[in-house]
Amino acid sequence: MFVEVNGQKLHFKVSGQGRDMVLLHGWGANLSLMNPLQRHFERYFRTFAVDLPGFGLSDQPPQRWGVADYASMVKGFLHRQGIERPILLGHSFGGKISIFLAAQQLPIHKLILVDSSGIVPKRDAKYYFKVYSYKTARRVMELPGLKPLFKQRLEELKNRSGSEDYRNARGVMRDTLVKVVNEDLTGLLPQIKVPTLLMWGADDTATPVADGRLMEQLIPDARLVVLDNAGHYSYLDRLPDFLHITGQFLKEDMESKHA
Repeated sequence: MFVEVNGQKLHFKVSGQGRDMVLLHGWGANLSLMNPLQRHFERYFRTFAVDLPGFGLSDQPPQRWGVADYASMVKGFLHRQGIERPILLGHSFGGKISIFLAAQQLPIHKLILVDSSGIVPKRDAKYYFKVYSYKTARRVMELPGLKPLFKQRLEELKNRSGSEDYRNARGVMRDTLVKVVNEDLTGLLPQIKVPTLLMWGADDTATPVADGRLMEQLIPDARLVVLDNAGHYSYLDRLPDFLHITGQFLKEDMESKHA
């Protein structure tokens, strides 16, 4: 299904009945990666899985966006669909958007953050050397008269200097990735006032468990569960355990469906 929000086409999938539950995927993914969760929770809730702008079948952002822009789009989607006080589940970048929404006191019933981004890691000297080396080379290659000669070389340098997500992104999405990756939401975590479950893969290298432990300390009503033998997609790596633990967190809400 499609809906227009703030002048942009947004693709989503809705199923089930009951209290609203919204599922937000991570960077580089789309709503199809939420299918295992949606198939399970649609038995208890009215579930919405959304293709975030720039992914799946949704429109790209019209210009470089930050986390606040994505949060505004999700907020507009909730309004258009008549969704009130949902259970909000966000994976990775979807978790970062969820943190922003919850900290802004958007009416949310419960929050589930899965291998969530939101805390910018401390950078070592090697990282800064790599970044500034790239910036210096880029400035030289973009000098008048040199840019046409080095156009392909500049693109190769960009790809070598960036992450896999950066290499896969193009145009406005590449600029958006750079912006959202560097937005640190640590200061917003104490402002989250709803019950929060943090689910993490013990072997997550994209958003390490240390991030989850810090979130647990800073969010007033939060608890962290770490899944062994699971990585950044812990909900897929350990799906039965993930569903059991989240089911305990949502037990009262799930039971009220059949009361």
